[in-house]
Amino acid sequence: MPLRVPSLATLGPYAVALATVVALGAVALNFALAKGRDAVQSEKRSPVATGTMLGFFGALYLVLRLGLTARAVPAPVIAFGLGLLAAGTGLNLAGRLALAGNWGDHVVVYTDHSLVVRGPYRVVRHPLYASLIWMASGASLIFGNPLALGMVLGVFVPAMVYRARQEEAVLTQRFPDYAAYRRRTGMFLPMPWPR
Repeated sequence: MPLRVPSLATLGPYAVALATVVALGAVALNFALAKGRDAVQSEKRSPVATGTMLGFFGALYLVLRLGLTARAVPAPVIAFGLGLLAAGTGLNLAGRLALAGNWGDHVVVYTDHSLVVRGPYRVVRHPLYASLIWMASGASLIFGNPLALGMVLGVFVPAMVYRARQEEAVLTQRFPDYAAYRRRTGMFLPMPWPR
């Protein structure tokens, strides 16, 4: 009996589910390995944190699951969505590994905080946020859902820009080299021609 290869349309939902499990597991690991309160030098609470991001992704899941505004999707669009999803998942894991103990649910500076510019941070300043944007955009394309893609671009991306700017203000004060790093490295996408 010949081996049946699943179609991209069949593979898509499984890939989204796997990426979701991997990302949630990585977040849980971040919380488990986070430094204690005694290691915090300063902290700024942000309305954009893990809880609000999970709330957004819960709403996105409902839109995708209910198929609101879903359209038939050509195979090349599904393939592009799968590529975004896979790249986002890999970037998320690599970013979390490179960031290691510098991760915080809010905008945190630790007493032993270091400026991370290795791994994916050489290419983008905020690989964790970028990865979530890529993953959510990929899932929206896989499911052929313009409403979901609109939510990502109209709600989630501005929220990630807001959070990234909060962090960058703190990092600029803490690390004199951050301004130069910022000029040569894109926020969520690699800079084709660094300034």
